[in-house]
Amino acid sequence: VAIGDWVLDQACAQLAAWSVHPAAARLTIAVNVSAGQLHGSGFVERVRGILERSGADPRRLKFELTESMLVQDAEDMAGRIRTLREVGIGFALDDFGTGYSSLNYLRRLPLDQLKIDQSFVRDMLANPGAAGIVQAIVHLAASLGLDLVAEGVETAEQWQHLRQIGCERFQ
Repeated sequence: VAIGDWVLDQACAQLAAWSVHPAAARLTIAVNVSAGQLHGSGFVERVRGILERSGADPRRLKFELTESMLVQDAEDMAGRIRTLREVGIGFALDDFGTGYSSLNYLRRLPLDQLKIDQSFVRDMLANPGAAGIVQAIVHLAASLGLDLVAEGVETAEQWQHLRQIGCERFQ
């Protein structure tokens, strides 16, 4: 938790530093948040304090969560996410498809983005099953109005295929 808070503090300080440079003012930072942080007491208050001290624009900050984090008390998690979204922070579900991919989480949690796990991207050109999963996730994200990022895009062929099926963001 202490390391996670330090990372968040550094990320917010960087956002604040970027905000004074026109070329960098619109950049965002995504921070992986651990289950211990998000479920721990005082997390929302610590985040608010870090944002206030740093002067960072919370709309430029995104928290990345993993599916496994959502298994523990989804209602409490949804409440914390809603509270932080009201502050302006965005939320991404990282490594989608590798954990406890419950569609119920996508329906109940106020998420902004899905990130297709790199294992599907890596295999999609050679494995029809992986390709089908990627295609389904692209359609799912679009139908739910979620931003979508494909992780682990390393070749022009992967990039081209993803663009053809409607994925516009890559990592």
